[in-house]
Amino acid sequence: MPNTALRLDAARAEAAAGPLSYRETGVQPGEIHVQNLFETAGDVALARKDMGASYHLAIVCDDADQDITHVIRGEDLAPATGIHALLQRLLGFPTPTYHHHRLIRDDQGKRLAKRDDARAIATYRKAGLTPQDIRAMTTL
Repeated sequence: MPNTALRLDAARAEAAAGPLSYRETGVQPGEIHVQNLFETAGDVALARKDMGASYHLAIVCDDADQDITHVIRGEDLAPATGIHALLQRLLGFPTPTYHHHRLIRDDQGKRLAKRDDARAIATYRKAGLTPQDIRAMTTL
């Protein structure tokens, strides 16, 4: 079967891009220097025959198209930020400031996320929980 993915040669791309970094204001604040993506991420898929653009390429283009200056997302996505900084450099896009926050988890330690059918705060409020109850439940 022929290769169905268009992949970025990470080592070559990183060499062409030069030194990379991005500003982080969240869990590990400061200037984050991106190095050796080819060792940690490998040759990242940019598009697949069956689904079009990859997540990485789509969000980088979408953020640039909307002039996004700050990206706020869960700490589980922090490892992908180096890939995004690389794509931004290669495509001539600005690199936003990133803020990766800790994940909100339930009492069993499972992260709360829409894709996993986590209950919305409104659902907890309708069930009678107060803002203080919700903060306690999520350790905020």
